[in-house]
Amino acid sequence: MKHAIIETGGKQYRVAEGDVIFIEKLNVEGGDAVTFDRVLAVIDENGSKFGSPLLEGATVAASVVKNGKGPKIRVYKMKPKKGYRLTKGHRQPYTQVQIGAINA
Repeated sequence: MKHAIIETGGKQYRVAEGDVIFIEKLNVEGGDAVTFDRVLAVIDENGSKFGSPLLEGATVAASVVKNGKGPKIRVYKMKPKKGYRLTKGHRQPYTQVQIGAINA
């Protein structure tokens, strides 16, 4: 099985063909194709190839499944004896992609 380590959104992901992963939001619509060209390593049955820092000419093709938002997180601040209370909510946007071909 072929694996690759890609970088997107400031994070690194280990992916294989057919994987479905959640990444930081991209400006693409559902059903569109996206190509990741920041490939750090490719691992397959024949061996491993590592870049320094990136592999030249290596790409990972993927298709966008959907865009969405994660679960709500409550942020609560309080200063005792001062009457200061602040509650905020946050939902992190994401893009769900399905990995297609790994080209190295």
